[in-house]
Amino acid sequence: MRADQVTAAVTTPLTVPLYPPRPTRFTDREYFNVVYRTDPDALRAVVPEPLEIIEPLVRFEVMRMGEVDGYGPYTECGQVIPVRHGAEQGEYLHAMYLDSFGATAAGRELSAYPKVAGEPALRHERGALVGTLDYGSERVATATMAYKWQPLDPEEARSQITVPTFAVKTVPGYDFRPRVCDLVRMQITDVTVKEAWHGPARLQLFEHVMAPLADLPVREVVDASHILTDLTLAPAEPVHDYLAA
Repeated sequence: MRADQVTAAVTTPLTVPLYPPRPTRFTDREYFNVVYRTDPDALRAVVPEPLEIIEPLVRFEVMRMGEVDGYGPYTECGQVIPVRHGAEQGEYLHAMYLDSFGATAAGRELSAYPKVAGEPALRHERGALVGTLDYGSERVATATMAYKWQPLDPEEARSQITVPTFAVKTVPGYDFRPRVCDLVRMQITDVTVKEAWHGPARLQLFEHVMAPLADLPVREVVDASHILTDLTLAPAEPVHDYLAA
């Protein structure tokens, strides 16, 4: 293999097509979101500067990808936190768990999504929308919402999907010190809302050392939504270099 062929490769192993080197298009991307109030001190322990906490809220989300270019269907879940960066309000991506290795690797390598392996699921069961996360054989989270209870304004649903998001991108060097350590910003703009609902919901989080969602405990469920979309992910742009600070 020539040197120019090595540098043209996007992933390793060099001969394995792990993910396509282009923006990802999602068809029938389904969101189940539960917003809850948590412990302010717990939030301060995990939200990195220069982001600021707006109020002690967390959004637990489960996303079922109906069809995804380059990956096929998969499911993802995680926690995001409302924050402020300068004058702009957005959300900090705290943790994400997927059942697709290709999507996990692409999210970490091509962008800055904090993705790791897990077993999330989203299903309808006896009049309820049920979202779960298992880590191995252990249950980590269970969320339920009354199924298609009340219509949600499509513009409100769109605003939930298009809020700017922030994440920390870290690339380690060979000496175990970071070669890259950036705060990055992403924002979805190419989105079509196909259905949107809201209704009563409940959320339980369970202790697990490798999936510590319960470190941000549920004090009160504030809101819940169920949204079906088509969308294209946006690229990440650095907004703060921790190594230069």
